[in-house]
Amino acid sequence: MSGFSYDEYKFSSEIYIFMSSQNTPSTLYSSHWKAWFAGALAVMPLSIAVIPWGILAGSLAMDAGLNPFESQAMSAIVFAGAAQLVAVGMIKAGIGITSILITTILITSRHLLYSMAMREQISPLPLKWRLSLGFLLTDELFAIIANNKDQANKPLNPWYALGGGLSFYLTWNIASAAGILIGNTIPNLDSWGLDFAIAATFIAIVAPQINRPSILICVLVSLVCSVVCELFQVPSSLLIASLLGMTCGTLYAKATGEGE
Repeated sequence: MSGFSYDEYKFSSEIYIFMSSQNTPSTLYSSHWKAWFAGALAVMPLSIAVIPWGILAGSLAMDAGLNPFESQAMSAIVFAGAAQLVAVGMIKAGIGITSILITTILITSRHLLYSMAMREQISPLPLKWRLSLGFLLTDELFAIIANNKDQANKPLNPWYALGGGLSFYLTWNIASAAGILIGNTIPNLDSWGLDFAIAATFIAIVAPQINRPSILICVLVSLVCSVVCELFQVPSSLLIASLLGMTCGTLYAKATGEGE
């Protein structure tokens, strides 16, 4: 080993052993859990904010005539706060199942946009991951993934997304269970202003995203349009406001060359 000392050889061997050990099962297991907890921690503020919303959803489901099992199953299976609140209102009013399904699809149609935006990150994952994260996809999960600067220009870490999505799912269902339990014992729970949690949650999601003029235009147009539609009682006001806001934001970005 001419020109290569024993100390240099020993150091090179130690580096090789260290690098080889980084992919051991125990190391991978540890990194997976770290990513899981990082996702859970990132979504925690939104999970806390949604607790009153979940309590309200459970309480209103009971008030609409659903039994405790059906009320909890709605949160466990549907897992869509805005759609659940509208659905239980329609159930209480005696509206048919077809109208309820169509309305629910329209309200949750924004998730199609989320999935399209995440397609490049999600598509390389195995089917079991795509199905799991697809079920757990919410406004909150999309927000923490979009705001995760550590994952910028990198493939999506599925364990991070699973931590955020699953912890939020558990929080929502626990809050719904609490609403089911206390809904019959506390009268007029829906008059406590718990529905403000809906607006507060969406404000917390949207505010960090307003970092470009096109996004600001999108938010302002959607806000004004939703208020006007609500004043004139226009059906599907949320969908109309969302589409109009996105259209205006996109047109502005293309006209000004924003992001190029």
